[in-house]
Amino acid sequence: MSPHLDFKDRLLSAAGHSLLTVFGRPAAGRPSPAHSPAAELDEAQRQLAGALMRVNHVGEVCAQALYQSQALLSREDSLRRQLEAAAAEEIDHLAWTRARLDELQDRPSLLNPLWYGGAFALGSLAGLMGDRISLGFLVETERQVEQHLASHLDRLPAEDLRSREIVDRMKEDEAAHAQHALDAGATELPPPVPGLMRLAARVMTTVAHRL
Repeated sequence: MSPHLDFKDRLLSAAGHSLLTVFGRPAAGRPSPAHSPAAELDEAQRQLAGALMRVNHVGEVCAQALYQSQALLSREDSLRRQLEAAAAEEIDHLAWTRARLDELQDRPSLLNPLWYGGAFALGSLAGLMGDRISLGFLVETERQVEQHLASHLDRLPAEDLRSREIVDRMKEDEAAHAQHALDAGATELPPPVPGLMRLAARVMTTVAHRL
């Protein structure tokens, strides 16, 4: 979204982006980090890798919703540009995880519209509370996603190098996004909020693992 657009135009742009995220197939701006040859996985390994990559794909659907809502409501053009740049990198993650799901003969979550809507509402709430709190919400989100991706590196089949390469690159990007938000003046969230965010994430990952 251009900083020169008025709120109505930015809202329309965000609506179009939401449709592309949930129902389309956004193209990555960077090549996939999955460079290793495809490994022969047995059925149990394929199903596990597919479920984990589906959860990661849901996380990227939610990331688009968060960044779009926070950018929409940001008071500062410079912060909006920063959020949009991070969202562009997250589109790469969205495309990479979707491509890997195809390779694993698996599918995205059936509840992606619900996940997107919930994340957009949370991002909007954070945005309405001001840019510094919005940035704090972003920092906490990225920290939790980084931890979540680290757990997936522990759980993915050792033979599934292609999925592991994607998750490892995503983990690096999430850490960088959190640091950029801190550098931009993020406010630490009060203690109850991160715990509630972890609880919501646990519900989402548990459901998306199956649906």
